Amino acid sequence: MRSLRGLLDAEATMTTTYYHGTKADLAIGDLIEAGRVSNYGSRRAAVFVYFAATLDAATWGAELAQGEGRERIYVVEPTGPFEDDPNVTDKKFPGNPTRSYRTRDPLRVVGEVEGWTGHAPEQLAAMRQHLEALKRQGIEAIED
Repeated sequence: MRSLRGLLDAEATMTTTYYHGTKADLAIGDLIEAGRVSNYGSRRAAVFVYFAATLDAATWGAELAQGEGRERIYVVEPTGPFEDDPNVTDKKFPGNPTRSYRTRDPLRVVGEVEGWTGHAPEQLAAMRQHLEALKRQGIEAIED
């Protein structure tokens, strides 16, 4: 049964579209790798690369990314194993309703989403206030 489950998981991965929101200007074929300066928080070197299977989660990533440049959402493919992102899973709701993930392996850029719609200004402001409150409490991304 375990081998069948592995085949089903592999098939699901091949048919799922994954997204990465950022302000980085990337090209098709580029690799998004851990070890670079994070787009978020204290801007230290990222241990993981984050991505999602929902456009909404990637939209948050693009809108909340620090730095200069245009907000972008890329279509990516994982090059190695990945896990649920513990920063947004099992917090308020069990499981992974945002379908957010992280990996230590690179993501390959295979496309860019054009014409996506961001969140309402009030939603974005509320999220930024929430993240600022967490920062004041010393709460940052889980990177272990």
